[in-house]
Amino acid sequence: MPEIKLFGRSAAAFSAALLLSMLWYTVTAKVMTGFAAEAFPVIGAIIIAALTSALALRKSAPPSRPTGDVSLAQQLRLLRTHTMVNVVDTENLLVEVNDLLLEATGFSRDELIGQPVAKLYANDNVSLTDEIRSKLSNQQGWQGETLLRRRDGSICITQTTVTPLVDSDGKWIGSISARTDITKTIDLIAERDIGLTLHELRDDVWIVDEQAETFKYMNRAAKRRFGWTSKAYADLTLSQMAQDQDCKAVLDACAALKSKKETFEKLEACIFGTKFDVSIKWLHPNTPNGRFLIMLNDITDRMAEERKQADFVSMVSHELRSPLTSIKGAMGLLLSRAAGELSPQAVGLLEIAHRNADRLVLIINDILDMEKISSGRLDFDIKEFDVSEMVHEALRSNAATQQRSGVNIRCIGLDVPHMIQTDSNRIIQVLINLMSNAAKFSKPGATIEVMVERLASGVRVSVRDEGTGIPEKDHHKIFQRFADMANSDRGAKGGTGLGLSICKAIVEGLGGTISFESREGEGTTFMFTLPTKISDNINEPSGPILRSVG
Repeated sequence: MPEIKLFGRSAAAFSAALLLSMLWYTVTAKVMTGFAAEAFPVIGAIIIAALTSALALRKSAPPSRPTGDVSLAQQLRLLRTHTMVNVVDTENLLVEVNDLLLEATGFSRDELIGQPVAKLYANDNVSLTDEIRSKLSNQQGWQGETLLRRRDGSICITQTTVTPLVDSDGKWIGSISARTDITKTIDLIAERDIGLTLHELRDDVWIVDEQAETFKYMNRAAKRRFGWTSKAYADLTLSQMAQDQDCKAVLDACAALKSKKETFEKLEACIFGTKFDVSIKWLHPNTPNGRFLIMLNDITDRMAEERKQADFVSMVSHELRSPLTSIKGAMGLLLSRAAGELSPQAVGLLEIAHRNADRLVLIINDILDMEKISSGRLDFDIKEFDVSEMVHEALRSNAATQQRSGVNIRCIGLDVPHMIQTDSNRIIQVLINLMSNAAKFSKPGATIEVMVERLASGVRVSVRDEGTGIPEKDHHKIFQRFADMANSDRGAKGGTGLGLSICKAIVEGLGGTISFESREGEGTTFMFTLPTKISDNINEPSGPILRSVG
């Protein structure tokens, strides 16, 4: 044992000192005389004994070692220097935070001390703090990942160890947490996983540098399309691709994002002779890490399938329209008493059948129009017409719907002609649709306002109702095909869900624009603007075909 070894070393040192002092005394007492013989032997013996013992003990003493308290303090200083540390009391209030925690979260010490530790946790994760508190109160530690909320609202992911603190009596008085920021590590893992996912996608994926427009990445599908390796596109730019591979539409879309300061664009483009749905996402705009993430989805097979479906629908619709027209004509003759008088009950049944035949004809016409629009085969007969006269014609055609709905129509701006170049039949179709919708969604006795006004760029027509309005959550899909609104009640009010989509296609095909304003419970206003003259650039191969007559 250490005590026995130390005692042994002390005894040996005392024996050596005693032997030397006795030797000194014997020798000096014999050779000295007088007073010196009496004093020097004794004094020398005492000095020799003391020095010998001290030197022997010093030489044999064990080297000094740091105490446990000193070692713990040094470890704590090291911990606070390299790790985020916070101390919490039994009420879950922060009582101490180190500089690294403040630096990582952006909070000041005054903003945290005395606050609940939950202030640091993202999404106010009460369940996590309760779990940790439960373990600490039982004097158990906790380890795991925690999401800290920085002062700016961003998230910091930390690997955390929480240890309970106890006093000298073993009573729980709080906890100390040591945290390591692993956000970058998690991001790197996520980027690796995203990269692996992109590489395996069937769609082509490009990543292009925002400033230099050089290709930073192409996934397997994109490289396979060109037969390239990674080195083959290393110095390639998007501008070169636009010239050599006919992808100017993608280059223009990237430039448009930068000029409009937007971050997302979707378009349909023909690249390398193949039709693609192209999605472009601008990542980290206007920074050294700015990138364009470009995804190209080959829609060749989809378009072929849609073409087959459209041809089938067109064939069926044409086959249905001819017999339906004959049926409707026969019922019209019966109602006109061409075959003699009918009983009131028979007349009522015939009127119901006739109205539904009208509805079926409208549905078939809408389907055929939609098919023509989709295939770019919607013909326009362009002549100079008066918009005021077109509104009067639409009112005459819509008289039955107006009478059945019990609404009043007020017209503004029809007292003067408004001449434009357009297809009058198609614009009347748009007007009838808008007026019919306004009547459907208005209460009996309500007023529908139709206004025509001259603008510098053309003529604007608006149809305003006092109906139920369109819920704001449905605004984005109002011009979509078969759009199902929260208050549409198509079964009761009729309609195919194609009318507004067709109106949009017709107006835009004639070089105009269409929009709407609506507030739920207060009514809706649809408005479209048509140019005075049809511009030459409107007749594009991908759009409706314009045919000028006369």
